[in-house]
Amino acid sequence: MSVVHLIEGPVGAGKSTYSAILAQQMNGVHIALDEWFVKLFSPDRPASDPIAWYLQRKDRLIDVIWSHSLRVLATGTNVILELGLVQRQPRMDFYHRVQSDGFEPLVYVLDAPVEIRRQRVHRRNIEKGATFAMVVPDHFFDMASSMWEAPDEFECGEYQVEYLSVP
Repeated sequence: MSVVHLIEGPVGAGKSTYSAILAQQMNGVHIALDEWFVKLFSPDRPASDPIAWYLQRKDRLIDVIWSHSLRVLATGTNVILELGLVQRQPRMDFYHRVQSDGFEPLVYVLDAPVEIRRQRVHRRNIEKGATFAMVVPDHFFDMASSMWEAPDEFECGEYQVEYLSVP
């Protein structure tokens, strides 16, 4: 049976790097919300109040990505989902969704000290390499970092959550 791998953590933690490695190791399909978001919505981003605009589109895009993932899973192929579920409740809601469709999510949490993550993001902004989706300015990095809620005891007890460190 195919498996749903959910990769989570704060911005700059190494999620995209790890997801690409995991997809290659298991011949799975890596689906990154940021990549889809940039291609579909970035040209229409408003100059003011981008957070409400982003959150509305993110929810709809997660719906589309999950529908696509179900088709991939039906072929017997694993999916590696990088969805930016940085807050506990949206993550829990997604776990329930995965379970209601007959799968158990395997959750990998990546993290690193804030200054290491900031350095990674600065480097990614400049190099625009394989894991680059969009420029992340310092103010967005700070805001996104402050939103991160690591899994608590309940989440770790209810679901298979593994903490990883990516160099």
